[in-house]
This record gives sequence, C-alpha cells and structure tokens, in this order.
Amino acid sequence: MLSYDNPISVNGKHSSAAMAVTLSTMAPNTKPVSTTALPVTSNNTVAKASNQTHGLSAPRHRHIWLVTGPAGCGKSTVAKHLSTSLNLPYIEGDEFHPPANIEKMSNGIPLTDADRWDWLTILREESLRQLASGAEGVVLTCSALKRKYRDVIRVAPYYSHDVVLHFIYLHAPEDVLLERVGLRQNHYMGANMVHSQFSILEPPTEEEKDVISLDVSGSMEEVLRDALDNVLKKIDETTTN
Repeated sequence: MLSYDNPISVNGKHSSAAMAVTLSTMAPNTKPVSTTALPVTSNNTVAKASNQTHGLSAPRHRHIWLVTGPAGCGKSTVAKHLSTSLNLPYIEGDEFHPPANIEKMSNGIPLTDADRWDWLTILREESLRQLASGAEGVVLTCSALKRKYRDVIRVAPYYSHDVVLHFIYLHAPEDVLLERVGLRQNHYMGANMVHSQFSILEPPTEEEKDVISLDVSGSMEEVLRDALDNVLKKIDETTTN
C-alpha cells in the first residue's frame, strides 16, 4: 500500500522491484529488451518476450507533463498550449473531480486529503492509459499543492521504465492570483479558494528534481513561451542522456 506520509524518492534511484515493467506498456514500435530474466509486471506476472528479439534496445521515452500550481496561475491555459504545440493529449484534472468535491469547492469548502486521494489516483491512471494507447506523451493539469499529492503521481514511472514525469510548477504572489481568479466567470473555484490553497501550499523543494518552476507574474504570452521552451529543453536532455 502506498503511504502518503512518506515522500517517494525523486533522485532517480528505484528498487529493482519497483522498476520492473510489463512489455505490454511499452510504446508502439519499441523493441522489447532481451534479458536472461523476463520482466515482471506490477501484478507479479511474467511478460512474454518476442522470439525474434535479439540484443538490447533502449526504449523510447514517453513523458507526462503535469502542470501544477494554485488557482489562478493559468494551469489550463499553459497545458492547452503545450498540448497543441506538442500534439499531445490533454487531461483537464478538474473534469475528473467527483461531484461531491465540486459541490464542496462551489460552496467555498476546501477539500481534505481524503477528498483528493481517489482523484489523484484517477489522474495518474488516466495518464498511463493514454500512454499505453500509443501517445508519445500527455499533458495533465492538477493543483498538486502538497508534496504527498505530487508523490501520488510520481508512482507512475515505477510501472513503466520508459515513462518520464515532469512537474511544471506555476507560481505568483497571492494578490496577483486573487485578482485573476476574481475576473473569472462561471467557474466553481472562487477567489476565496485562492487563500485556502495558499494556506496549505507546499512549494516544490530543491530535492524535487523533476520540477520546472515558472513565475507567471508576467504576461500570458511570456508564460506560454517560457513553458514551451523549458519543455523542449527537457525533451532534448532526455533524448541525449
């Protein structure tokens, strides 16, 4: 069982058990790895290797780009821009909240940890489902305000060694975000929710090496340009390493 009170290591070191994956989750056209021992899936079943497999082949990386940050930071706008620019499927995290969560937020009632666990797990599994369906990557939005929330999503690469997870953390002073949320119309996330989110916000630390941090105080044009530039840079780094 995953413990939400013990952050998962993000320094790239995983146990051999955690890194074992099934060949069925590999990207299309990726040649399976031929090894002495067959890979084991997360369900402890042995994956069948192709009889025509010879030698070793490095898998092609697939990326989960999780755009995160408190209300008003522009998560949806940035995520849609990345999705369109990179031609990747887009998952709007808010659309996966159960009705009970939406009702609470509409009434200005902050969500508890218990309200979020199933939601976070659904977002992680939906991202992996999109990748398993053949997507090169996926763009996901989720506030992920606490370290332990982010750690729920960090489980994803443990089951597919070719999946790389990146957080794009959007941040700005609270008064800037309050003003932006105040201009919204017909959105259940009211301005009063911004303060409640800041009260529990745990900004990513230097230890969280999978985070791209972007100040969104400037114009949206600048934010979109910076976000795409940073993503393209990470893709290059992943490809050459």
